[in-house]
Amino acid sequence: MKVQNKVIVVTGGGSGMGRAIVLDLLSKGASVVAIDINKSTLQETVELAGNKKNSLTTFVVDITNKASVEKLLSDTLAQYGYVDAIINNAGIIQPFIKVNDLSYEAIERVINVNFYGTLYMTKTFLPHLLTRPEAHIVNISSMGGFLPVPGQTIYGASKAAVKLLTEGLNSELQDTNVSVTVVFPGGVNTNITKNSGLNLPQQPGSEAKSMKILSPEKAAQIIIDGMERNVYRVLVGNDARLMDFFYRLNPKKAANLIAKKMKGLLSN
Repeated sequence: MKVQNKVIVVTGGGSGMGRAIVLDLLSKGASVVAIDINKSTLQETVELAGNKKNSLTTFVVDITNKASVEKLLSDTLAQYGYVDAIINNAGIIQPFIKVNDLSYEAIERVINVNFYGTLYMTKTFLPHLLTRPEAHIVNISSMGGFLPVPGQTIYGASKAAVKLLTEGLNSELQDTNVSVTVVFPGGVNTNITKNSGLNLPQQPGSEAKSMKILSPEKAAQIIIDGMERNVYRVLVGNDARLMDFFYRLNPKKAANLIAKKMKGLLSN
């Protein structure tokens, strides 16, 4: 689906990859509804939109609240009359600790934002999207959604759920006007750690420090290009493409490699 002249809702539009997606969509002629839980960062996105800000609407929404998401649909339809696509980008990570040491509060927070937030958005907007001549759902999973990362096991489980939700939707919607894309970003230079309420000091010599990561702007371009070409599965970054291949070739060896690389961030 070409994004020009379309109305597109983007979650997590106040920072990082979500903000980059919003700005890239605006540059391509879309009208964008950016939502985030943080009002001040949403306003920063508006300011960065420059002369495109008239095509941008923002709402402060907690996507883990069904009623708030349903109101978002009503508010968006009241302003634009229709929605052509949603991009479920909002997500958080967990503290870098083992499941055994992770509180239920932290577990529920990650699952609620990453999975239920995506589900509520999809379930709420899908009936309307089915009425459009052409529509699209883009769900952001993660490289951690197909490859286990120690210390991010619950995050990975939530993103694996997003992966299967999206793939299942694609199968269910094959004979409709709604296209579906699942996205697997690798390393992208965002502030997801800060937005997740975590403070993880960079350890000298750690693998995380030396990894080559994409800019949010480049990641956004890859995602929107995949959306416009109706690609089923979008791998963002060389690391995501490499590990996708390696994991399918030898799952255990790939998992062991990641465990070794992440050991410096995982508390014992």
